[in-house]
Amino acid sequence: MPLLGFGTWQIKGDDAVRATSVALEAGYRHLDTATVYGNEGEVGRALAESGVPREEVFVTTKCPPSRTGHELDTLKESLDLLQTDHVNLWLIHWPGDGSSNTDIWRAFGEAREMGLAREIGVSNFDAALLDEVSEATGLTPAVNQIEWSPFLYDAATVAEHRERDIVLEGYSALRGGTLDHPTILEIAEREDRTAAQVIIRWHLQHGFVVIPKSVHPERIRSNAHVAGFTLGDDDMAALDALGKG
Repeated sequence: MPLLGFGTWQIKGDDAVRATSVALEAGYRHLDTATVYGNEGEVGRALAESGVPREEVFVTTKCPPSRTGHELDTLKESLDLLQTDHVNLWLIHWPGDGSSNTDIWRAFGEAREMGLAREIGVSNFDAALLDEVSEATGLTPAVNQIEWSPFLYDAATVAEHRERDIVLEGYSALRGGTLDHPTILEIAEREDRTAAQVIIRWHLQHGFVVIPKSVHPERIRSNAHVAGFTLGDDDMAALDALGKG
């Protein structure tokens, strides 16, 4: 699973096709979409027309808990829209009520056994919910996608995921004022990088998956160009300190 992915939340229609195409041209090999985003068809079209071999791209989509009882039909609809016979990762988009999480998770296990999803995971789950579905089914989520940035950094949350061997994937890393914070701006200026590049680099050096999104070609390309520098230990500690500890 590439640590750097391209997020497509709130990108619709032709914008979704164009942005995804630019991302693939810029070197992204991880695309993140969801049933409720309403853009799986556009993401699938961009991938199909890109000339990039399907096996080189890690594709994630998500199932809302409202589809309880219709999970496999939902996934098959996603696959049709994405123009592929499998996704690399299928997530429960957010927790459902009562026992629905376990019921959905069992269906996710079936999808993996059928080869429709290479791996399965969840989104917006806390540690108690991660344990609930794992213990009830014997299947541990491969990934938990949660809102994450230096502002939300929490060592306990990181430890909870690592203890369970669950990959922490962050979304909305470039929202909530992170691009304007003085600490981040100071590091960016010193490194001759953008604030977004600093934040993305922080994720990568921690081993967190990050999926920045944009509809602007220059930003999409810039966000992908994070391999040419490394944040020092002091800068990483300063960024960590912006969070909960």
